[in-house]
Amino acid sequence: MFGKAAMDDAPLIFPVDRLDLKFEPKPWPFAAERRAEIDAFFAALQRDNPGIWNGRVLLMHRQRLDGGVFHGAYLETDYASFAAWHRWGYPPAGAHDCFGAGAVLSRDGAFLLGVMSQGTLNAGQIYFPCGTPDTSDIAGGKVDLDYSVRREIEEETGLSPAEFAADPGWITVVDGSLIAQIKVFRASQTADELRVRIMSHLARQTPPELAGIRIVRGPDDADPQMRRFVRAFLADWWRKA
Repeated sequence: MFGKAAMDDAPLIFPVDRLDLKFEPKPWPFAAERRAEIDAFFAALQRDNPGIWNGRVLLMHRQRLDGGVFHGAYLETDYASFAAWHRWGYPPAGAHDCFGAGAVLSRDGAFLLGVMSQGTLNAGQIYFPCGTPDTSDIAGGKVDLDYSVRREIEEETGLSPAEFAADPGWITVVDGSLIAQIKVFRASQTADELRVRIMSHLARQTPPELAGIRIVRGPDDADPQMRRFVRAFLADWWRKA
């Protein structure tokens, strides 16, 4: 299911009851074998965006689905290697970009998505609050995507996940080398009310990670700038609504 999917295949979407994700460090051959290319790529990236930081991130190197439980193991690598792999179209590298995403659903049935700011790796793209897991998401040898998602929601939108009702389980979207683990958070406010709060938060950020907020009320609000995993999730959601 996971190893053979290509980026031009239709994404796979399925529910899972829970995630069992471990930190099992090992070398990533891609980062070593293409080191010179990666370093040159990242140097150019830093010239265009001096604030970009080469921190440590986590990529999945083993995964399986068993009885409603998604099992996986992560390795640690540098952001430069991840960014190059991402920008080069995810060439086969023995890894998956497996991350959590928070789908905030308003009281009136709309999702709120962020538009990425200029200067970010995905400038102009539209998707749910999310981020590549990093070492701060490791606790007791486990990788906690629930913690990662809640952190990203608060950092990007200023909204506290504690005020939402989280749906049980996750919706997994597999799109080639990308695996999005999506958690739906139900809000008690309308989409317009939430957007006002988020825009107020962004106005206080320097620089803001998001350039704006897109309200998605149905299939007619689909946008080519939405990441493909987002479009696949939304199409599946509206089809089942």
